[in-house]
Amino acid sequence: MANWNSLRDELEQAKQEGRYRPLTVWESRSGTWMTLNGRRLLQMSSNNYLGLTDHPDLKEAAIGAIEQYGVGSGSVRTITGTLDIHDRLEQELAQFKGTEAALVFQSGFTTNQGVLSSILGPDDVVISDELNHASIIDGIRLTKAHRKIFAHKDMDQLEAVLKESAGFKKRVVVTDGVFSMDGDIAPLPSIVELAEKYDAFVYVDDAHASGVLGKNGKGSTDHFGLHGRVHIQVGTLSKAVGAVGGYVACDRVLKDYLIHKARPFLFSTSQTPAVAATCLAAIQVLKQSDELIKKLWANASYFRSKVQSLGFDTGGSETPIVPVIVGDPAKTMRFSDLLLEEGIFAQGIVYPTVAMDKGRVRFIVTAGHTQEDLDFALNALERAGKQLGLLG
Repeated sequence: MANWNSLRDELEQAKQEGRYRPLTVWESRSGTWMTLNGRRLLQMSSNNYLGLTDHPDLKEAAIGAIEQYGVGSGSVRTITGTLDIHDRLEQELAQFKGTEAALVFQSGFTTNQGVLSSILGPDDVVISDELNHASIIDGIRLTKAHRKIFAHKDMDQLEAVLKESAGFKKRVVVTDGVFSMDGDIAPLPSIVELAEKYDAFVYVDDAHASGVLGKNGKGSTDHFGLHGRVHIQVGTLSKAVGAVGGYVACDRVLKDYLIHKARPFLFSTSQTPAVAATCLAAIQVLKQSDELIKKLWANASYFRSKVQSLGFDTGGSETPIVPVIVGDPAKTMRFSDLLLEEGIFAQGIVYPTVAMDKGRVRFIVTAGHTQEDLDFALNALERAGKQLGLLG
């Protein structure tokens, strides 16, 4: 008789190794302080970098869109699901990113799947940083392209791979703009120079750079002044923008091609009007002022320097993502539990998301955190670290 015993065994193994975690069900809106099982906790794991999930302009836009358009779009984009609000959002995104066009998907994950699976064929090669996000890896798996990996941010190895790949029809170098587990920034200028030298396309996933890097949060391409030299910019509407969705900013010909080829676009109902309106409002907030981004970076610099001063290993962090690297999965999760007892929600991240010996508690600093919040977290970190033997 068919049964799920193999799945139960795998889950039991995860429990024994300290890697099992049930879903956390919150009782309040997303913010810097949230309620879990009646307890008020300082949230240090949210991707809500700028606090826009609760911004009054975004809420007003969402409510207005529901009143005007209803709660759904009714169809996929290629049938009746493209409303004028979707078209306006893509025009605004393209203008914001400095590209000819933009195409919106249901999530950043499906954007990578849709774009990579559409542009890569059996005569092409994709060259990917070893620490790229799972959505990039899965997007590549959907293709018949040849696959090559270069060591994390290793430009010598990237050049060697590009040299070896001269015979392919298309060469596409793919990198995260900001790496989500380590909080470090891709060496995009060097990648672009090598790609230009060897006639390759550059593809950047700015999930954790959208709204964070660049003028007014325009992303890693703007951060490095590389407009016109990065062929494909993928971004998210689910993190700093405060809503949900993903997009690709690109040349007009690529957008038109993806409309006809990208399966997540072709076979998924479009964003709700409320989500599209929320994203439009978020772009306006970003364009009007960079005060939230300045606050975000000031908070990140303060918190990271203090964590390092305590003696914790923050790896290569240089953004608001600040990992505290512990190593052993069980010990990592115990550290996260101790922080929870102290009133801090900071999620432990272990294998298979990161290497087995690279477990870490990942802190994400936001513009919404006050210095008092950050000091509260630092004091809890010190106590939990001493209790677990991570600090002397």
